[in-house]
Amino acid sequence: MTRLIVWRHGNTDWNAGNRVQGQTDTVLNALGVEQAEAAAVLLAALKPDAIVSSDLQRAARTAQALAALTGLPVRTDPRLRERHYGKWQGLTMSEVKTRFPAEHARWRAGDQSPGCDVEALGDLGSRVGDALRAAADATPGGTTVIATHGGGARQGCGHLLGWSPSVLRQLGSLQNCHWTELRHDDVRGWQLRAHNVGPAAKDPIPAAI
Repeated sequence: MTRLIVWRHGNTDWNAGNRVQGQTDTVLNALGVEQAEAAAVLLAALKPDAIVSSDLQRAARTAQALAALTGLPVRTDPRLRERHYGKWQGLTMSEVKTRFPAEHARWRAGDQSPGCDVEALGDLGSRVGDALRAAADATPGGTTVIATHGGGARQGCGHLLGWSPSVLRQLGSLQNCHWTELRHDDVRGWQLRAHNVGPAAKDPIPAAI
């Protein structure tokens, strides 16, 4: 059975400030490094066979915490990047609501492509899902840890599972340095085995993007 552990990166100052990161290349803050190191201890106990990461620094630095414990190399894949948020990147969500009220309202309502050059959710799911499938195919029957981003993780996993957008909207956001576990077998295909697993959070972390 092939297993994927889809792991969200640690906290950043932009997470803490509820600022839209998207594909902006932000770095982990001190809390994020601490979260990554705590989560890495738990993940190392799963005896992973491979580690793959988004090439953005916050995910790659998170992956390195696990690499330091396992001795495994980290392979990067830019398809694992977060959703591109277009004109919203760098703004707080309150600023987005003020500057782009119509598009923000569509986003809140679940519009898959709300405008402002925000990447369509279908495109995000296909992109990240293809990267997840490639990682699984590279280590058949093994366990691969994927360091990625909250929105990308949800849509990519949903793509593999074949879930509709309405179902995915009911799936809670990953906390920083928590993960989703997927398993695949030849009879039932991809299955969700766990979601939002990780070390106990010291502080409530907003589901910033």
